[in-house]
Amino acid sequence: MLPLAAIAASAAIGVGKAIVGSVAESAATSNLGTGTPSASTAKAKKTATDFEKMFLENSLDRMTQSEGTDGPLGENGTGGGVYRSMLTKEYANTIVKSGGVGIADSVFREMMKMQGATHVGG
Repeated sequence: MLPLAAIAASAAIGVGKAIVGSVAESAATSNLGTGTPSASTAKAKKTATDFEKMFLENSLDRMTQSEGTDGPLGENGTGGGVYRSMLTKEYANTIVKSGGVGIADSVFREMMKMQGATHVGG
């Protein structure tokens, strides 16, 4: 398995466990089947987008780390690590705003499936 795939899998499991309770809780108050987007749908969409942003930040951070003392962003100085962190966060925001890489859409669809199963079963 690729290292990036292992990161994605472990991140997805952690976030998935954290949002299952939130989705199950909001399923009871959602208006599924009415054709109008509910507050829980908007919340699920935001959660999926936040997950994609977090995943991209983590991936970009690992890609820009250097092995030596003098990296492409000047990590040998006191502010190099802070600058790199801010830069990767902005890169992730920009990627997500421009349509992302598709992670948010997949996570959102799975959340809606779980919400529907929870709603029907509950």
